[in-house]
Amino acid sequence: MHQSSYDTESAHSDGPVHVGQPPPGRRRRIAIIAAASLATLVVTAVGVDRFAAGRAESRTAKAFQDGMDTPNRPSVHVGGFPVLTQLASGTLRHVDITAHDIPAHGSTRPLPITRLTLGVDDLKTSGDADEARARAVDATAFLSYEDLSGALGLRLSQDSEPGRVRAAVDLPLGGEVTVSTAVSAVTGNRISFRDFRAADGALSGPAQALLDRIFADPIPLQNIPEGLRLRSVTPTSSGVDARFTGRTVTFRPDSSNA
Repeated sequence: MHQSSYDTESAHSDGPVHVGQPPPGRRRRIAIIAAASLATLVVTAVGVDRFAAGRAESRTAKAFQDGMDTPNRPSVHVGGFPVLTQLASGTLRHVDITAHDIPAHGSTRPLPITRLTLGVDDLKTSGDADEARARAVDATAFLSYEDLSGALGLRLSQDSEPGRVRAAVDLPLGGEVTVSTAVSAVTGNRISFRDFRAADGALSGPAQALLDRIFADPIPLQNIPEGLRLRSVTPTSSGVDARFTGRTVTFRPDSSNA
């Protein structure tokens, strides 16, 4: 009986034949191409998002420089990913800002801020391009002893006792007296100096009168964004850290307390 070639091939087949399935080598190539394509898409998306973040950081830095009148643009970092969705919603989840040499204007004892760092949560831009509003802000203003000394007209340095600084004061009739004084935060975003102690012996009458006159009024910090409130001050080896917090803080060109 004649057996067809089809029957003969079927009889000698080593296993089932899967019609339409590529061989293993081709499947591996397809998987590699797919993975490479996905990686390219991810890298492209990250690159586009980083570009958008850079634009947002640049605009924020310029607005802050214009509003606070700083000589240089601050450092700005927009947190969270993706930034594009944050921009689309009009709210940046978290922004870190560091600015230097913020000048003080309109004060009888102008005290510039040596460095201001801000952690800004939920920064929302309004229809007005010059204004932005944050849900919450945590900030630290660093005041160097050099800037503090210039504002007060005496020489300040760190004291060995926590919470206090040393002040070297030139007396009217010659000589110098060095005192230790406590530093604290008071209402109105001001720094108060009180509780004077002479480094050697007791204070003379003229020295006490001079100190009372110099430190009669607390020093106001007038060049910070509106809505921030001074919570504490901490003397360090190189200056004083003034910590602020605020809710619903507004950033605009005239928003500082200068």
